[in-house]
Amino acid sequence: MELKEAYLHNRNRFVQLCKPLKTEDFSVQPTEFVSPPKWHLAHTTWFFEQFVLSKNKEGYKWFDEDFAFLFNSYYNNAGERILRPNRGLMTRPTVDEVYDYRKYVDHQMVEFLNENPSEEAKQTIKLGLQHEQQHQELFFYDIKYILGNQPTFPKFETDVHLKQVDAPSEFIKIEEGIYEIGFNGDGFCFDCELGRHKVYLNAFEISNQLVTNEEYIEFIEAGGYKDFNLWHAEGWDFIQNEEITAPLYWHLKDDEWHSYTFEGFKKVNPKEPVMHISFYEAWAFAEWKGMRLPTEFEWEIASSKLEHGQLWEWTNSAFLPYPNFKKPEGAIGEYNGKFMVNQMVLRGASIATPKNHSRNTYRNFFHPNLRWMFSGIRLVKSYE
Repeated sequence: MELKEAYLHNRNRFVQLCKPLKTEDFSVQPTEFVSPPKWHLAHTTWFFEQFVLSKNKEGYKWFDEDFAFLFNSYYNNAGERILRPNRGLMTRPTVDEVYDYRKYVDHQMVEFLNENPSEEAKQTIKLGLQHEQQHQELFFYDIKYILGNQPTFPKFETDVHLKQVDAPSEFIKIEEGIYEIGFNGDGFCFDCELGRHKVYLNAFEISNQLVTNEEYIEFIEAGGYKDFNLWHAEGWDFIQNEEITAPLYWHLKDDEWHSYTFEGFKKVNPKEPVMHISFYEAWAFAEWKGMRLPTEFEWEIASSKLEHGQLWEWTNSAFLPYPNFKKPEGAIGEYNGKFMVNQMVLRGASIATPKNHSRNTYRNFFHPNLRWMFSGIRLVKSYE
């Protein structure tokens, strides 16, 4: 797919994802880590205006100079911006104005792409497309949180649904040895995947399946959320302070577990992978099972032998730079490097990940307390 076609396909996809929304859904921000759909639509547009058009298209006229302030996320090099918790306070610009903004920038981008842009500009556009795909996935997390915290648990029309895990889990042995880690190829990757390097791994065994709801209910019923011996001290404080006793969106009704899904409020399917799990919960569950989470290096080496793609999988690795990691200059350098502290790596992909957006070297990362993303658990045990 040529770059212009990829651009138009990607931009249209986000518009299509938002079709089931009601106007009132677009501006809601129930908590700090959730962004309103309207903000996502505008921010991904601002990225192309800020980093491509304003720097490369001769005579470019900004759609609205206030939009840079309203829809910049965290790029300090790109100027001032509203605080993240305030994104949901904006009833203006309207949803229609945001869609007009997208149409304006898309028209300008198509003109620019027809002018045979430089290789540097093309690379920035490719980064912008990957950036928008990340926000398309975040959109699913956010709209589920927006709807899942409403008293009527409204449905959301989508084909993003989990599949059952019907086969029993088996453990796959990975031999000890020296392995190469990191991106190696001609396609796209993020800068944090670069710095291909060797690691030594002891022999280990990794489950070919994700942990299911059925298994996780056993953990709950065995008192897993009440036994401080299973938890990091920080994790124990977190579940105590937040009064957490089950995965996000789970509710005990008539002595049966129910949860909010895009199909509405339903009984928990025991055969589906357990999702909306924090790192703290994943780690505690592994402790209870007498196992552990994989490191991101173990996961990458084992990935060719695994079934994955349903949920992002917590690893026991902190998000840190690879050898010889170097941040690009300017705002683009803020993309990953400045977040390499207090974050844990997740590997794989999820049911909300856009097609062709995942790689076995892809390093997703979140704070260990977060649960609204589509996250799950895969277990590892040391080989005996």
